[in-house]
Amino acid sequence: MGVVAPTGLGSERHWERTLRGESAIGRITAFDPEPYSSGLAGEITGFVPAEHLSARLLPQTDHMTRLALAAAAWAIEDAGVDPDGLPEFGMGVVTASSAGGFEFGHRELDKLWRLGPEHVSAYQSFAWFYAVNSGQISIRHGLRGPSGVLVTEQAGGLDAVAQARRRVRAGTPVMVCGSVDGSPCPWGWVAQLAGGRISPVDDPARAYLPFDEDATGHVPGDGGALFVLESEEGARERGLTSWHGEIAGYAATFDPPPGSGRPSTLRRAVELALDDAGLAPDAIGAVFADGSGTAADDRTEAAALREVFGPYGVPVTVPKTMTGRLSAGGAALDLATTLLALRHGEIPPTVNVSRPVPEYELDLVTRPRRTALSAVLVVARGHGGFNAAMVVTRRHGPHDLRVPERAHVPESVRSPG
Repeated sequence: MGVVAPTGLGSERHWERTLRGESAIGRITAFDPEPYSSGLAGEITGFVPAEHLSARLLPQTDHMTRLALAAAAWAIEDAGVDPDGLPEFGMGVVTASSAGGFEFGHRELDKLWRLGPEHVSAYQSFAWFYAVNSGQISIRHGLRGPSGVLVTEQAGGLDAVAQARRRVRAGTPVMVCGSVDGSPCPWGWVAQLAGGRISPVDDPARAYLPFDEDATGHVPGDGGALFVLESEEGARERGLTSWHGEIAGYAATFDPPPGSGRPSTLRRAVELALDDAGLAPDAIGAVFADGSGTAADDRTEAAALREVFGPYGVPVTVPKTMTGRLSAGGAALDLATTLLALRHGEIPPTVNVSRPVPEYELDLVTRPRRTALSAVLVVARGHGGFNAAMVVTRRHGPHDLRVPERAHVPESVRSPG
């Protein structure tokens, strides 16, 4: 896996800060947030594009595509896979996106308005597009296998991994999958504010409080994670004896429209994912919840978890309280954090939540909790009715990735950890 998050570049840096409960949410620096009703975000700092991408790529890529290209290179390096050593169509890529390259598009629209059409970059034709990350990753690494993009908002990070799982089961040896997302620009910010779900609170420690009596919405952010996915048989044929984890179960459902009087199908998604994994609820050691931060959504999610696991039946955590909700990248980052939790045997905390709603009856983890973990459930909900649930297991002991030969990745794109 390759991680690019407000909490750190690289999985180890992200994990260290997350386990310490260090929030990366603060006042927006990418632009002046003063004219807007909300001004907090989880921003990635310390990422210098020129250190990770060639000069040729810089003028044609948006901020989030640059992050995605770095994360993909780190994931491929971590997996020790050489795309050139696979069959011509043996490696593909599927990502998720909620906005595309909004920052790039904002900049080019500004040029159009101020200077005229002749000043608009030709790269605008694709740099804004939802599928641009999949395209640029496939071009950079010569991936000619199945490719695609899913647009299911916050649920997209899990849905993309599940789609890659289908392609592997259908015979593609290796897939790159996951999501890096975000739109740190005025155009993207206005689009998010229009949804009415962003917290108006100015205090970073009080703005995003899922399952709390003081919940007022969420804080956005940018980042996510990308993964290399393959079958166990394929991994062993490459000489691997251990890996980060296994996708044991997955399901997706779609909620009925608001006002229909019909209940959410989130519980059904969780039950189907457990069935797909062949596990009973009591086998799950922790739940990485969606944690919308809005009272209605939190109530629905808490009810689904309570109905499946029982009152206080499973530890529940929302580590994205340290990064904000990263649109399609949020669930992918949750998946990466889940894999790290399985490896280290620790559940990272939900920070800043001090008054959990008693009626939810959740065992909310607000401090790091050391415990043996063998299976974890990740829940993601996308605005508009998308539900996704994924069961992740760890069956091969502590992380000890051993490969026959490291893939050749230029020093400039190697992971910081």
